[in-house]
Amino acid sequence: MKLRIGDVELKSPVVAAPMAGVTDYSYRRILHDMGAGLTVTEMVSAKAILYGNKGNDTILRTDEDMGPQAVQLFGSDPLIMASMAERVYGPFDIVDVNMGCPVPKIVGNHEGSALMKDPDLAYRILETMCRVLKKPVTAKFRKGFDDTHVNAVEFARMAESAGVAAVTIHGRTRAQMYSGRADWDIIGQVKAAVGIPVIGNGDIESPEDAVRMMKETGCDGVAIGRGLKGDPWLMRRTVHYIDTGELLHEPDIAEKKAIMLRHAELMCEHKGEHTAILEMRRHLSWYTAGLTNSARLRGAMNDMCTLDDLRAVVDSIET
Repeated sequence: MKLRIGDVELKSPVVAAPMAGVTDYSYRRILHDMGAGLTVTEMVSAKAILYGNKGNDTILRTDEDMGPQAVQLFGSDPLIMASMAERVYGPFDIVDVNMGCPVPKIVGNHEGSALMKDPDLAYRILETMCRVLKKPVTAKFRKGFDDTHVNAVEFARMAESAGVAAVTIHGRTRAQMYSGRADWDIIGQVKAAVGIPVIGNGDIESPEDAVRMMKETGCDGVAIGRGLKGDPWLMRRTVHYIDTGELLHEPDIAEKKAIMLRHAELMCEHKGEHTAILEMRRHLSWYTAGLTNSARLRGAMNDMCTLDDLRAVVDSIET
């Protein structure tokens, strides 16, 4: 099953949703190899690109063989958003605009989900980007800002009129952050209201969840976020289930250990050993959740300083 966004054809309707501190180059490489139809960078500030923030070089690193892939930008100035997207989108197939981030600092700058309270400005941002850029522009947003401002349907219509090629809707309000359950009904309402592809997001923790969301809402694709933390196999299993109706087995410990090591090696290559091992402590805690002696493993993870330390911890995991 495929999905087309503008002139970009995805091999699968399953998207690896952008997550700060998670979907860096290394993990996007793994998710791509697991069959993701589309991977998306961590969100990048358009103003930070303008001011030459060197940290963005790390976030924006990619390889051409990892496509299709999208770069996600956030900001509130239409001209800056368009010009900075034009500056960095070369190796990417799609430019995604974050209008759903609930983090207080982002919202306080009138960015992310704050734009759901200002659809006129959101329209100017999207319309300018769609007019200037030569690649498809998409938008990701939420059910609404809070329960008294549920406007995802109107917001999706606005985005379509601005020229976006697809929208991704997370079924929670900004006020909910990531608590409670995602409202899949709003995803169905958005799908019924627009003619462009709609990608559903929220509470996809299994292949069955993905298929159920698509059946219940009619959405064209799904974006998996937090369910992928420590479980890149969820991507492979979901893609396979959508394509064949067959559920693959969970990975065994040997395969998990192999991916942990590959992830760490990619991280070291990408960010240097010191930074990579510090960040891998968090990833390993996700990979090993629920395993035998996971508490002991977490203690050992906190003492890791080198790649050899990490290899020793992974080797100690009981098979």
